[in-house]
Amino acid sequence: MLTLFHAPRSRSTRFLWLLEELGAPYRIEKVDIFRSMSGTGARDPRNPHPHGQVPALLDDGVLITESAAIALYLTDKFPTAGLGPMISDPHRGPYLSWLAYYAGVLEPAVTNLWKQRQDDQDKAQYAALDERLRTTLEKQPWLLGEQFSAADILFVSLLQFARQMLPAHAVYDDWLARANARPALARALAKDDLS
Repeated sequence: MLTLFHAPRSRSTRFLWLLEELGAPYRIEKVDIFRSMSGTGARDPRNPHPHGQVPALLDDGVLITESAAIALYLTDKFPTAGLGPMISDPHRGPYLSWLAYYAGVLEPAVTNLWKQRQDDQDKAQYAALDERLRTTLEKQPWLLGEQFSAADILFVSLLQFARQMLPAHAVYDDWLARANARPALARALAKDDLS
């Protein structure tokens, strides 16, 4: 049984969404992450994440942390759902690239923007990020073309939290609207509110 260590309205919410999209059996273990955010108080002993953060996923004693790793792990574990191309699929390379791009480029660029500590290199990287995303989505509905994937979940979940972090452009609003219309997201948000 999969266990998602979860804090409502956090980065782990995207994995409620992914698990619902996959149709995977799972249970939710609600944990407190406020200690790790504030740096004070005691760490939640129920949370196995090495830094006391979320998301963390436990699968038969195996701990997986970090959003891109969890997305890849789950889509490989449940291949028939079609949310992550398998090794023989020509979309596999782009899929892995988008997962890595999320972790290595998008999160740091948006975090620096949010914390208002962008230098010239950060601004150039942010502009390149905007250009790559925008031009991709101007040609196709999802990051992998016609196929919705876990990579879309990672990117869109950031837009759901902080739409203002990417420049105003209809292509982002349309992408967000398509994703927000998915039934699995509605089920995930209902569980997020109950957890």
